[in-house]
Amino acid sequence: MKVEDHIMFTAVHGDWKVGEKLTEMEDKKIAHFLARLSNTVSSRVPAYLGEVMDVEGIVKLAGEFEGKDLSDAIVLLKSPGTSRKLGQFVYEDDKKLKKLLLDVAKALLVREVLSSELQIAYPEGILTELKVEPAFEEEHVNFTAKHGRWIAVRRLLIDEKTPMADIARLLAAINESLTLKLPAYAAINISAIEKYFASFKKVKKADIPKVVEAYLEFPAEEYVPSEFVEHARIYALRKCLDKIGLPLDFPAKSLEKYLEKK
Repeated sequence: MKVEDHIMFTAVHGDWKVGEKLTEMEDKKIAHFLARLSNTVSSRVPAYLGEVMDVEGIVKLAGEFEGKDLSDAIVLLKSPGTSRKLGQFVYEDDKKLKKLLLDVAKALLVREVLSSELQIAYPEGILTELKVEPAFEEEHVNFTAKHGRWIAVRRLLIDEKTPMADIARLLAAINESLTLKLPAYAAINISAIEKYFASFKKVKKADIPKVVEAYLEFPAEEYVPSEFVEHARIYALRKCLDKIGLPLDFPAKSLEKYLEKK
């Protein structure tokens, strides 16, 4: 049976019941839908990290950054002292496993700190209702997409034995797929954004304010149609932080490696 071109996401777990399906496969509509899905899964990841780290403690740690200049806050986020503080909130003694969880904890802290200063979510909001019949009766998270050569299936059926961190891993992996695909549909010139930051190679502590300044001066409207200016600005932020060595998105690979080795 031929599968129609579509993008669909459903999540049914406890009181979280959301889902929508897109079948009007115009580039702009796809871009807006992917943005909303990215917001949805990213915002939900912290809810599934409580078994491996003190999420509330990390959120409180973010409060220590209030009132700081953006450059100073990012310098502090990158500092070894902040990494040591984060280590206190991770529930793991094995050094290698702890490092993997620290990658995730750092992403959580970065998002908490920057969200009070910058727009880190796309302007489309999140899914709040279950508007489509799920493909499974069981509790689950399910993402499928088919459009041209893009075929994706990421799903997890959830039962009492499912580690909550595995749900976080899947949500993070779905977000990675979405953020990779969104630029093509929104006509964001990713290669030009990379060139904009290309002069920053091995960024040291003293260079961080220069990278942040470049981000703040980023002329997003020159890199994308006007409808997606805020989306381009988020991609510039992602590249800015990448140059500095900080994550904007939760790293699915770190969670995957942790779960494999644990």
